[in-house]
Amino acid sequence: MIVASVWLAWEAIKVPFVERAPPAMALRLAPSSPEVLRRAAEVELAADRTTNAAALADQSLAGGAFNARALRIRGLAASRLGQSARADELLTLAGNWSLRDDPAHVWLVDRRLRQGNYGSAFAHADTLARRRIDLHPSIFNLFTTAATQDPRSLPHLARLLAAEPPWRRAYWNYLHSRPDGDGVFLWLAMALERTREPLDNDELKRLYAFWVFEKRFQAISLLREASGRPSSSSLVQNGDFSDPLEDQLLPFGWRLGAGSGLSVQVAEDDLRATNPSLWVNYDGYGNHLIAEQLLLLAPGQYRLNGEQRLQARSDTAGMAWIIECVGSDRRLAEYRPTDRTNASDRWTPFSVSVQVPAENCPAQSLQLLPRPGDRHSNVVAWFDNMTISRSSGAPAPRPGR
Repeated sequence: MIVASVWLAWEAIKVPFVERAPPAMALRLAPSSPEVLRRAAEVELAADRTTNAAALADQSLAGGAFNARALRIRGLAASRLGQSARADELLTLAGNWSLRDDPAHVWLVDRRLRQGNYGSAFAHADTLARRRIDLHPSIFNLFTTAATQDPRSLPHLARLLAAEPPWRRAYWNYLHSRPDGDGVFLWLAMALERTREPLDNDELKRLYAFWVFEKRFQAISLLREASGRPSSSSLVQNGDFSDPLEDQLLPFGWRLGAGSGLSVQVAEDDLRATNPSLWVNYDGYGNHLIAEQLLLLAPGQYRLNGEQRLQARSDTAGMAWIIECVGSDRRLAEYRPTDRTNASDRWTPFSVSVQVPAENCPAQSLQLLPRPGDRHSNVVAWFDNMTISRSSGAPAPRPGR
């Protein structure tokens, strides 16, 4: 009974001991264990004793055929021994058996790229990117380098992104950091527009905002034309203020300012029920932006049109609608509604000419700005139906401008 008890105790502790013991010791204690043989094969492979690794991996697979890690070691050994076809077969099977076997998928990415099989290479890279955030820089570099050097890879990358992988937004951020990332981003964005998972509004807003910051207006215009978001049929977006501001694709659409002495919002005019308009209450002293949106007007002659109602005016302060070239102080138009209109309970139209130059003005900003006075003096105004129309004979906007 004592001998039996000792034997049972050893059997109870042997498995966890063998799992933690150095491979050489574990192999002496359990020479037929598939897991021990696999660990020993891994050590041999790391030490470049490839033939030994292959033999130990074969023994491990003989004792337990469904062993993805042993299969991967056998495949890597075959690769080092120059048995490329055999290695491809074994490692493909290992990768299919285990989505968590990183060395197998790394080898398969390299192998498929050498074969020119972008679809399979990117699929294995996706498997890695979903689990290993630390590998994102190298994987994203792989995607982008392939996209810039071989256009045949782009449809495969677009198909991968259309599946909404968890790393999709991280890849957009990576492309922002690459000097050559704009072209890839633009192509992918346009390709995704034809899928069920195009850029969502948040992704598109972030892209537009980044490109505005870097003054990449040609890329913005190309993407806008390709996606139709927002539509370029109207030169002023949401000019009647009927769409909720949170649904707009900034910087197209209205961005409203805020600050001490300024209240601005879209509200229903009490004279025209159910008709939303822009309402501004300004103390005549602060200098905060009231409202603005980005324009992409081709060179030519235009007219800025709108409607206004002044509830309260000041002799010393007011506000002005202006259009200027983005990135410069070059003013193309200015209209001061509070200078020419008395307080009234009636809506009145206004119009001002706009001349967009042919040089150095690829994008424009439509702004409502305060004109401060030397003391507090309340100004209250309503605005609605803001439009820009081409004057007779003015050229139509061209894509990419």
